[in-house]
Amino acid sequence: MEPLVAELKQKIEDTLCPFGFEVYPFQVAWYNALLPPAFHLPLPGPTLAFLVLSTPAMFDRALKPFLQSRHLQPLTDPVDQCVAYHLGRVRESFPELQIEVIADYEVHPNRRPKILAQTAAHVAGAAYYYQRQDVESDPWGTQHIAGVCIHPRFGGWFAIRGVVLLRGIEVPNLPPTEPVDCVPTRADRITLLERFNFHWRDWTYRDAVTPQERYSEEQKAYFSTPPAQRLALLGLPQPSEEPSPPSQELHFTTLLPKKPQNPRRGWLSPTVSPPISPGP
Repeated sequence: MEPLVAELKQKIEDTLCPFGFEVYPFQVAWYNALLPPAFHLPLPGPTLAFLVLSTPAMFDRALKPFLQSRHLQPLTDPVDQCVAYHLGRVRESFPELQIEVIADYEVHPNRRPKILAQTAAHVAGAAYYYQRQDVESDPWGTQHIAGVCIHPRFGGWFAIRGVVLLRGIEVPNLPPTEPVDCVPTRADRITLLERFNFHWRDWTYRDAVTPQERYSEEQKAYFSTPPAQRLALLGLPQPSEEPSPPSQELHFTTLLPKKPQNPRRGWLSPTVSPPISPGP
């Protein structure tokens, strides 16, 4: 890896990795080469970018401290806000550079995604993007089959969170990084894609490889809850409710229905507090 890329990567990792994120460099040209022009990033091909994903540790290391820190803004998704907060810290750590951050959920006015996150993860070498085209003589006929990324260490127990673009930083000699093909056989790829497309609620597709770490039961309960109900799950005010007074201590509903006698246990006990800086 070129010294400049290694230096920038290290600085971004110092900012994000303690909070359960991983960082992977790639060239814009690698991403654009796999997509039709409508989805291209409008930057010179050698422009340096970094793919950011969250590991299972993000829930405890980033989200819980973030919610306790009172950076949360009303009426939006807590995880998206937490990720935006930490990606914003990357921008703050490079005041001399022109940095653009694109979150995985951002879209253009015509609703076209600003970034195809799974393609970016594949070209960055972060996770292998398994698609129907990766199965020889597939058995699905006219059915629509969506693809899914699998991480070599976490399987499906991770999430792609966004891309950091360093405008003006070009690295024409950056060697491509191939993702690890951790589901190499046809039979296993069929199983993976069928579990993802038809049985995604049971979480089994995430174990396509034996993961080093899975989501906790608490975390699974949170992500199994429809987004519109997550604020209530956390015990936070809903859009129609009056916000709590600033001096009132926040309490959070337990995510695990194992102790109904104590339904408002405070489960958000931070293990790593975010540094003092403006929220997202």
